[in-house]
Amino acid sequence: MSNRLLKQTHAILMQGVRGEHKTPGEFRVSQNWIGGSSLVDAAFVPPHQDQVPALMADLELFWHNENINVPELIRIALSHYQFETIHPFLDGNGRIGRLLVTLYLVGKGLLRKPSLYLSDFFERNRGSYYDALTRVRVSNDMRHWVRFFLSAVVETASKGKETFQGILALRQEMDTLILGYGKRAEKAQILLRHLYRRPAITANGAAALLEVSHQTASALLKKMVDDGVLHEVTGYQRNRVFFFGRYLDLFDR
Repeated sequence: MSNRLLKQTHAILMQGVRGEHKTPGEFRVSQNWIGGSSLVDAAFVPPHQDQVPALMADLELFWHNENINVPELIRIALSHYQFETIHPFLDGNGRIGRLLVTLYLVGKGLLRKPSLYLSDFFERNRGSYYDALTRVRVSNDMRHWVRFFLSAVVETASKGKETFQGILALRQEMDTLILGYGKRAEKAQILLRHLYRRPAITANGAAALLEVSHQTASALLKKMVDDGVLHEVTGYQRNRVFFFGRYLDLFDR
């Protein structure tokens, strides 16, 4: 975990999106602001650009200072607030600030994979999120912010656990169903494994993946549609797209 990693992440994040011309991968060298149309009516003005390198260096030291005895979730809660207050990039600070949480927890070995997605919670509670950050800046109420952040972790982790349990249950159900496919079971398993990574496919895509004819792939897809594993979304006779809907639904609860 380092400022170098954050800059590299920012450079990748800003490719082809809003803000791609605002010095991606580099800390800002001009003043920015939050809210309002200018510095005059801004809701918050971050530190001057000349202070950004030193402030971010201090933040990086905080991530690795083993003399500070504080739980890692508290440390990253404080870090997220500090990052958003510094606002070191011209654009993309909110996105990088949320990624910072996951990158930090993965780096500390608290997450094996980037499965704690706090962005959804922050977006659904946007007003409370900004209020909690503002209360620290206005009245130094860090306790309120930390409580809000930890509630986001609890809810998101609980939701993630339910999603993973649903995936395991679905996978067991699908494996049992596919066993009844006879000679086509092996190909169906290969297709399913692909759909867990990319939950949509065409007949041409299935044929190439399974190294079979278009007719054979289409027949397998039709069987999986009939069994409720997949559903076709275009309604066309050609260039049809098949979705693993039951899998996707697990992420939309």
